[in-house]
Amino acid sequence: MTETSTAHAMSELQKKWAKARLGSQALGQPPAEIPTATTLPVPEFNEADEDKNIAGPSPGGFPFDDDSSSASSVSSTGTVIPSPGRALFARPQGFASRSMDPIPWTTYFERELFLKDEAGPENGSDNKPLIVTHHAYLTSPVDKGPLFVTHHGAGSSGLSFAVLSSEIRKRLPNAGILSLDARGHGSTTITSNPFPEGGETAEDQASPPPLDLSRSTLANDLFTVIQLTKTVMHWPELPPIILVGHSLGGAVVTELAKSYRLGPSLLGYAVLDVVEGSAMDALQSMQTYLSTRPTGFATLKDGIEWHVRSRTIRNSTSARTSVPGLLAPVEELQRQQLQQPRGVAGTEGTAKPWRWKTDLAATQPFWEEWFKGLSKKFLEARGGKMLLLAGTDRLDTELTIGQMQGKYALQVFPEAGHFIHEDLPEKTAIALVDFHRRNDRSQLVLPPKVSDLLAQGKRV
Repeated sequence: MTETSTAHAMSELQKKWAKARLGSQALGQPPAEIPTATTLPVPEFNEADEDKNIAGPSPGGFPFDDDSSSASSVSSTGTVIPSPGRALFARPQGFASRSMDPIPWTTYFERELFLKDEAGPENGSDNKPLIVTHHAYLTSPVDKGPLFVTHHGAGSSGLSFAVLSSEIRKRLPNAGILSLDARGHGSTTITSNPFPEGGETAEDQASPPPLDLSRSTLANDLFTVIQLTKTVMHWPELPPIILVGHSLGGAVVTELAKSYRLGPSLLGYAVLDVVEGSAMDALQSMQTYLSTRPTGFATLKDGIEWHVRSRTIRNSTSARTSVPGLLAPVEELQRQQLQQPRGVAGTEGTAKPWRWKTDLAATQPFWEEWFKGLSKKFLEARGGKMLLLAGTDRLDTELTIGQMQGKYALQVFPEAGHFIHEDLPEKTAIALVDFHRRNDRSQLVLPPKVSDLLAQGKRV
């Protein structure tokens, strides 16, 4: 049945119902029920199924949606003709019908890790010893599968890569994903050593050191998390590794790749939507953006809804998964601030008790250092290289020349916002899996050595 004939059939049904209703009222009988065509049954409404009809299935049974403004609006004067397969009498589509309930991390990851690093005083200021308890999410690789190690951007958390991790494993089932919370983010904590050499004064306890978020410190943290994970999981050796970093995380994975501390285990690294030139320009308006961002939310659902409505994250499933890692009740933050270094979010007032875990404004001293010299390091570091951008206008001169010389792979997703991996997890996963396959050394077939051929009596 075509859309035109469907509309015509519905018009005839409406006319019959109107006549039957008027006739029954004239005879003093109760009004007749609305007739329904046997070919067009009215299903029981289910919001999850409704969203699936819009965007198709997704990992964990949660829907993806395109969140475009045209997808959730129709003309108030136009006629809406239902397409085949859609429920004719279902609740109208729109933002209000979408669930904003948080999605637990267990939907996407196998386990969470708390990795204690007691490396010593180099992590603190004025040689004060600190204990960093790194928090990370892990799904272990199977057999000789690769390990995608991800690092989020400033203000985000390891859950930023949750939906992407599921999409990767759908295409590469033996792959593992390790996604950490950087210091000062998510559930990673920093405490002062309770038994420092020489003791600690009351003044020291009352005045914790500033949070060190320098690029070199974050790169060292990333390396430490990888090594501690290997130890905790009893891996005999590191699996083949693909580093993936978004925004600030892109600078961190580039720093680690350039150091070659991972040795031959590193297959390559992918940087998501950050280049030196545009990043440095964007810093000029960062404070303006932060001043317009809400300081808190009445509920966690409100925080998720704000991220979707403001199109900060354009995929509601990603927002429902990652936003819970960005906010915490004010009471929890106040308890953490008793031991955390300066730089976590403020907690003044309780009108909106859900507050940001990370105070982005306090990270300003590191902004320029994060991205300075990034393009050169990206091109010089060893291993395969891939850059995923939301627009070609983000390329600076150095990267443009490097791309023309074939020094790295480039993919552009113009329909995405800054959070490419959250807005388009499926497309990002396809790009990353293809990137791994191009750099997978286990699939290389080397030609035989000439000496071996001669020893076998073969002619060369």
